[in-house]
Amino acid sequence: MIRFVSLGSGSKGNALLVHAGTTRILIDCGFGVRALSQRLARVGCILDQLDAVFVTHEHSDHVAGLAALQRRTGCPVHLTEGTHCQLRERQRLSGPVHEVRANQAVTVGDLQVTPYGVPHDAAEPVQFVISDGACRLGVLTDAGSVTGSMVEALRECNGLVIEFNHDADLLRDGPYPAFLKRRIASDEGHLDNEAAAHLLGELKHPGLQHVLGAHLSEQNNRPELVRAGMSRALGASPQEMCVADQAEGSDWFSLTG
Repeated sequence: MIRFVSLGSGSKGNALLVHAGTTRILIDCGFGVRALSQRLARVGCILDQLDAVFVTHEHSDHVAGLAALQRRTGCPVHLTEGTHCQLRERQRLSGPVHEVRANQAVTVGDLQVTPYGVPHDAAEPVQFVISDGACRLGVLTDAGSVTGSMVEALRECNGLVIEFNHDADLLRDGPYPAFLKRRIASDEGHLDNEAAAHLLGELKHPGLQHVLGAHLSEQNNRPELVRAGMSRALGASPQEMCVADQAEGSDWFSLTG
């Protein structure tokens, strides 16, 4: 069984805790050590129980607490060469660092983690599919568009964490400066609700147990819009749809094979 929980998701910080057997890993570490410790405590975990951190890319909302976590615990960090090069200029990672490559699986305890490439405005961004051998969790945030290789990587997952970053109309009519609107809406920016819902519809299958909407823009999106899009894609009630919050994250979800 794989369990997963968002500790917080959005432009102010991201971290996803994944647990199977005796193994606990983080996907991204966008919170300082004190905030991360508090968020972990909420879900019954402590810093020293973390076995590894897998980093999607170098943007601060995904790595802000990484160096401090390593200084505190020595937790191993897994990231691509491009991400590592960018981080060297900003953070000194003092513990074990392992460079990963897209489509090459890494085993940490009871979990196998496979990176896959995504289009995003970062040096060498990846997202991850995590498996315990019986079920699969697919994670996709921070991608401006959907590619065929992304769809193939996420097929037949039993759980999905999918970015629903912005509503195209809210972004267009909102207060952001034009250059930032262009960046967010670009093919290397962030997925809008329509694109994310279309992808979710492609990935729907009888073995899909849980979907969590993630990385919502607080300025350019609304949870009810995301739930409506997820509902249409999955053919379920909007009240059944789950969305991760910036402040509170989410509840635990369990996947069984």
